[in-house]
Amino acid sequence: MSNTALFSQAADLAADDYCVLGIATCFVREEGEIEQLTVLEPIPSAALEALLKGIPTSYQSACAKTLGEIFQDETVKIPSELQADAEINICDRFAERVAAATRTYKSRPQAQEHIPLGVVKKDFNYSLERKRVLNTSRTVSTEDNVKQHSHTHKVL
Repeated sequence: MSNTALFSQAADLAADDYCVLGIATCFVREEGEIEQLTVLEPIPSAALEALLKGIPTSYQSACAKTLGEIFQDETVKIPSELQADAEINICDRFAERVAAATRTYKSRPQAQEHIPLGVVKKDFNYSLERKRVLNTSRTVSTEDNVKQHSHTHKVL
């Protein structure tokens, strides 16, 4: 099973490749109201290492799994270790993001030592002080331009 390609678009990945999935608390703004969601998403190796250093995060917990455990019969299987009381939503472009995160662990195998396969890590610096709103859009205006000194582009 380890030699079979898991994704037709990602022939370099196999069912026994390592990936970390996290449960994050996110928010969606609808009609002026903010709704809280619990989201399952992959955590790349660099982001995991930052989380382990204690930065505030929206991740409640994380679990290491193989791709074969995450995708069973071409469907996403939410790890039982990460089952929460709330309904779990799967992030946008989940398969694509899992493939990208898995490649980060393949290129930095030492990052796999932080969370062994099947182990759940819950001691992150969980904080909702800065809410992670998923559907925000930023509108850039001319008032956002930085005012420069009049001599900035002059040759003196």
